[in-house]
Amino acid sequence: MSTTTQNIKIEKSGTSKIDQVDFSNLAFGSIFTDHMYICDFKNGEWQTPVIKPYGPILMDPSAKVLHYGQAVFEGMKAYKADDDKIWMFRPDENQKRINISAVRLQMPEFPKELFYEGLETLLKLDRDWIKKGEGNAMYIRPFMIASEPGMSASPATEYKFMFLLSPVQSYFKGGGGDVKVLFADKYSRSASGGVGFAKAAGNYAGQFFPTALAQEQGYQQIVWTDASTHTNLEEAGVMNVFFRVGDTLLTAPNSDRILDGITRKSILEVAKDEGIKVEVRNVTVYEIEEAAKNGTLKEMFGAGTAAVVNPITGFGFKGNDYELPKLKTDDSYAILLRKRITDIQNNKVEDKFGWRYLVKE
Repeated sequence: MSTTTQNIKIEKSGTSKIDQVDFSNLAFGSIFTDHMYICDFKNGEWQTPVIKPYGPILMDPSAKVLHYGQAVFEGMKAYKADDDKIWMFRPDENQKRINISAVRLQMPEFPKELFYEGLETLLKLDRDWIKKGEGNAMYIRPFMIASEPGMSASPATEYKFMFLLSPVQSYFKGGGGDVKVLFADKYSRSASGGVGFAKAAGNYAGQFFPTALAQEQGYQQIVWTDASTHTNLEEAGVMNVFFRVGDTLLTAPNSDRILDGITRKSILEVAKDEGIKVEVRNVTVYEIEEAAKNGTLKEMFGAGTAAVVNPITGFGFKGNDYELPKLKTDDSYAILLRKRITDIQNNKVEDKFGWRYLVKE
């Protein structure tokens, strides 16, 4: 069945696969809803978007994304509150950031009005896939790829912008709360003047090999350091990283090497609201190593869309291992900050920051 709603052509799926899904046992990002959104860029302008049944897309084998890596993406979530209303968390930040990434890779910006109209229409169409309850959410993957066929090493003239939806549970159910990290002293995630601040697909591919080496040594993730000296701590795996030394929360400043994390900036605001002392500055490997030795390093955690806050239980650096203390729930900044943010996301408390976005019916 094909219809047109406002400016979107909608081809509804004849049958839903929702009854085949075990929502109590979801592997992160492995199950997708009945529909997806596609908007093509051709002849210098964005075409009429289409929502169609989820499935493979046809692409020329010479499509430039496959050869030159013009691909950017975002990660965001929607939540269903107890009253069945659907909320998103700071979607304006994701909308702005995907265009910042696109500009860096010489790709066209995706219009704000198309972004919101497409996302809200898709969420409402597949709203039954969004489950209520603690930890349940709809993970949203906006992305753009260069679809123009051709082998010339130049920016493409044709692109596809898409939304995919994937129901997810709490990241912690998969053991996300027990993470040991290795401080990088050889490989780098990004360099000054590069694309580290952009959510470019290639940034993640480049992390897989050094992360695999760390996993062979018993670590789950890497905390990346600056490419020049490998002394300044920057990001944890695919998340921003925080350190609690004494009662002060430390994190690295944004730069052209570090992704401007939306959860990161939310944590900074909530921490200040809680009266927690926060310092945004360069944090060195040796400073954290010394704090671990003298007992002032209380917590480390990563911050990102998937887990919100992921506690780190220990770290390694150049053959030395350090375990972090096990804090009581009431003493943990990580637990406090995660609860404050997830309560806002799930519409359980007042949103004094104005971060929630209601998907209107």
